[in-house]
Amino acid sequence: MKLSAEQMRLYAVTDRRWLGGRTLADAVAEAIEGGVTIVQLREKSLDADAFLREAVAVKAVCARYGVPLIINDNPEIARRSGADGVHVGQKDMNPAELRKLLGENCIIGVSAATVAEAKQAEADGADYLGCGAVFSTGTKTDTRPVDHALLSQICAAVTVPVVAIGGISELNATQLRGSGIAGIAVVSAIFAQNDIKAAAQRLRRLEVHK
Repeated sequence: MKLSAEQMRLYAVTDRRWLGGRTLADAVAEAIEGGVTIVQLREKSLDADAFLREAVAVKAVCARYGVPLIINDNPEIARRSGADGVHVGQKDMNPAELRKLLGENCIIGVSAATVAEAKQAEADGADYLGCGAVFSTGTKTDTRPVDHALLSQICAAVTVPVVAIGGISELNATQLRGSGIAGIAVVSAIFAQNDIKAAAQRLRRLEVHK
């Protein structure tokens, strides 16, 4: 499976802190019904067996709706769960190595915070880039800031789709219009909301890629 820019419009990154009794699979289903076009499963606290069980459950939901599932930082879980791809950071396995491990059809995303990183990731075989943090965020503390001028430079420097990430909400997402991004990646703007489906619908209507 390879990505189109349309599949990157609304990229949901999971976070179980706000599930409120729901299963993560159910929350993901609500998000997709609201317009999410791609899902990243991010788990920092689960052991390998629990992570795999969660990945298999979420993959089943994504497959039902025809939406790609990306696993964050764990190519082995991606391989064993049948996920569509993996997303890695600058200090993780090189995209070329991931391609050998996971196959030609695997979607590989790479985080990039500079033009040089973006160009190198594309040259190494990345299918898309995640760039941020474009706004201040409490979700991840290890991201480097990417201002909007730099975001535009990164988008112009590569041919693969770029998604902006970091502190994006309904209130600020439209500030990213005109940067060249294919879409936005959000965490709390979807999964921390009482009505996940409605939150996704509102975000999808913003069409920030224009």
